[in-house]
Order: sequence, then structure tokens, then C-alpha cells
Amino acid sequence: MTISSEIVDLIRNEIGKINVLIDPELLKNYSTDQSIAKGVEPQLVVLPENTEMVSKIMKICYDFEIPITARSAGTGLVGGAIPTHGGIVMDMKKMNRIVQLDEANFQITVEPAIITEELQNFVKTKGLYYPPDPSSRGSSFIGGNVASNAGGPRAVKYGVVREYVLNLEVVLPDGNVIWTGANTLKNSTGYSLTQLMIGSEGTLGIITKIVLKLIPHPTHDLLLLAPFYSVKEATKAVSTIFKSGITPSAIELMDRKAIDWASDYLGRDRMDIDEKVKAQLLIEVDGFDLIQLQKECEKIYEVLLKFEIGEILFADSAAQKDELWKLRRNIANAVKVHKIYKKEDTVVPRDNMPLLLEEIEKLEKKYGFDAICFGHAGDGNLHINIVQGDKSDEEVINWHAAIVDLVLIVKRLGGTLSGEHGIGIVQKEFLPLILDQKNLDIMKGIKNVFDPKNILNPEKIF
Repeated sequence: MTISSEIVDLIRNEIGKINVLIDPELLKNYSTDQSIAKGVEPQLVVLPENTEMVSKIMKICYDFEIPITARSAGTGLVGGAIPTHGGIVMDMKKMNRIVQLDEANFQITVEPAIITEELQNFVKTKGLYYPPDPSSRGSSFIGGNVASNAGGPRAVKYGVVREYVLNLEVVLPDGNVIWTGANTLKNSTGYSLTQLMIGSEGTLGIITKIVLKLIPHPTHDLLLLAPFYSVKEATKAVSTIFKSGITPSAIELMDRKAIDWASDYLGRDRMDIDEKVKAQLLIEVDGFDLIQLQKECEKIYEVLLKFEIGEILFADSAAQKDELWKLRRNIANAVKVHKIYKKEDTVVPRDNMPLLLEEIEKLEKKYGFDAICFGHAGDGNLHINIVQGDKSDEEVINWHAAIVDLVLIVKRLGGTLSGEHGIGIVQKEFLPLILDQKNLDIMKGIKNVFDPKNILNPEKIF
């Protein structure tokens, strides 16, 4: 669509000329994110500084029926923050303040553009902990994390973003501002609009303030690395650890391709890893009693010895822990260097991961692709990357059918399409394979209640 010069002037008058971008070279940056999705360039980018500005912009968009897409750091993997109809992109980066830290009640109120890791580091200085830690935590904004219900390695023990959001200030498409809940640990007052907003990918409202629950920061953590001669055996070991009565703070799976690619990306020597090793589990325990954590590690060690594994490494220094986590957190960056056809974010019940990996092997043979598997084995959330490699675009056309097969397999195993990345543009065509039409109709009805003119992040999810 075309935005008239009169509308541009109206927006400038409301939020200031400095907060309105129209330079075509700058607008190009807003048509992509970290996904494979391709959007279109917006006609305008706005940079609000506060909730009042957001409200004024939304009122104008509503009156003139201008599509608008909210954007956090642009680290999303499903195209959720790129425009499909041009219109306006609302870049939230200027709303990056800590509004209030309530140490007595273990709460913090922030604006949406706080970088996740900076938030974590700040509360850690107060002895407090915000556990959700997606791989992009060093660059992603907390607002984007809320919009996608992000997770990360420590979700297995502490849960995803949803467990830590108490209340949200939200600007609705017509410009009205609401708080969705209360700053309390319990709330049974009507429908939970807070939970509805979490994971809604900016399709229902624009989040302008977030009240987060915090917990005491663990004083100790221990980390071990277990090399397996079979990736399926590695996933079988995961459930066995939980059955022994231990709940680690993280259990991360890395298959051999993921290990090698990340090693190359970081300039490390592959020869450090036995060629027989086909997968590794990175296992962390944390808490407040070091002796108890050492006992838990001993028990995990006993469990792992029941499997065919190599030498288990115990990280004995903070530097060694950092190096092990650095390898795991850079797998996604290493994958980006290669030509990837599709990134999947499937999640299945933990005990069904070996079955899922068996089915992925069959799909590799059937369709002739390579898959790199890594991710959050502790909660069954595996990131499956289908690699195009040196194959031409024409050769991989039939791989679309492989994605359909994979999604149906995941459903049959009791799983679902996305564990933490969301649906956006990239995954929306597969959503009807997972959800019944009645489910989709209800969701579309909710969208229509909040956004009857369909101006807010249109063509996402559905």
C-alpha cells in the first residue's frame, strides 16, 4: 500500500521527525530477519520512545487502515517481524529502560527493548535470576522473547518465558492502552489476557511494558560433557537421567555435524573429539548446596555408564564451562554460514526423541538430504536443520514434501510444530497439519476481536 505524505506529516507531528525513517536505504534493513522468509520493504519506519507515542501511532494506523508490524531485535527465525504488506514497521529499540526493580517482591518492570542478557546480568548483581536464555540472548530483546514465548537451554528446569510474565502493558490496534493482569503471583480474575499475549507474535497488540517474576540466583553450577557413539543412545540417556530422580538445569544435545560445524566456526581443532563420537550431551546442574550438586553429578555419571559412551568430561573451572557453552550456543551461528533449506523447531515428549531421530534418518535416505540435529533434549525440543549443501534449488524442490512428512511424524509422536521459535511466515503453512480447523477458527476469532481491521502484523501465524 501507499502511505500519503499527509499521513507521514501527521505521524511526524505526533512523535517527532527524528523518530520517522523514510530513507529507502534504511528501509531495506526492515524487510528481513534471521529467518529464510522474505518480506517487503515498509513505506515507513517509526521509532517510538514511550507508550504514548505507540498509542498515537496505532490510532493513526487504525483510522487509515495501515498495516503495521512491531519489530524487536530482528533475531527471529520464522519471519514474525518482517512486513508482508509494506505499511509501517514499528522499531521498538528506543524503549529499552528498566522501569522499576522491586527486590522485596522479586519483580522487575522493563520496556520491551531491553536485551535479554543485559537484563539477566543486571538482576544477577542483586542476587536475582531471570532463567529463560535463548541462544540469541546477547542480542534479542525481551519484548521479542515474550512475543514468541522463547525458551532456551534452562527451560527444562525453570520453564519458558510464559512462567515469568506477571503483567503486560499493551497498546491495542485502535490505540487504547491496557494492563493485561496484575503484579501478583496468583491471579484468577477472569480470562488471562497476559497469557494470551505471550506467544501471540505481535498479532494482537504491541507490548510496551513487561512485569517479570524473578527468583534467587543459584550460587553454584556444575557442568559435564558426555560423548556418545550413537545419537539415539544420547537421547535415550536423557529420560534415564530424569527417571533417576535428577532434574538438571540443562541437557543439550549436539549431533556430530553440529559439533564439527561449531568447532570450525570457532576455529577449534576437530581432532580433539574421537571420530567414533556421534553426539554429545551437555548436562548442567545448579542450586545452592554444592555437596548436593556433586552427589547429583555422581548419580548422573552412574546413569551414563549404562550406555556406550566415551570419556565423560567434568568442567573444573568457569573458563572451561564458558568454552563448552560457547560451542553449544554457536551452533546456530555455524549453521547460518552454510546453505540451509529449512530450520525446524519441533518438540516431542522427551521419551519419544529416539523414535523421532529414527524417522529423521529415514527421511534423509528417502529425500536425499542431510539433517543437523541439536537443541534442548531435556524437554524434547530439537532444532532440525535440513542442509541444502551443494544441491541446486531445483534439486531441493521435493524436500517440501519431507517437511510435511516430518510434521506429521511429530504429531504422531505426540509433539507439535514449534517449541520456542513461533509460527510467523515460515511455519504457517504447516499449522493446519497440527491443529484442527476448529482450533484455527477459534484463534482467528480471537484475532478478529482484538484486531477487526487486520492491521497488526497481518499474514502471520494464519
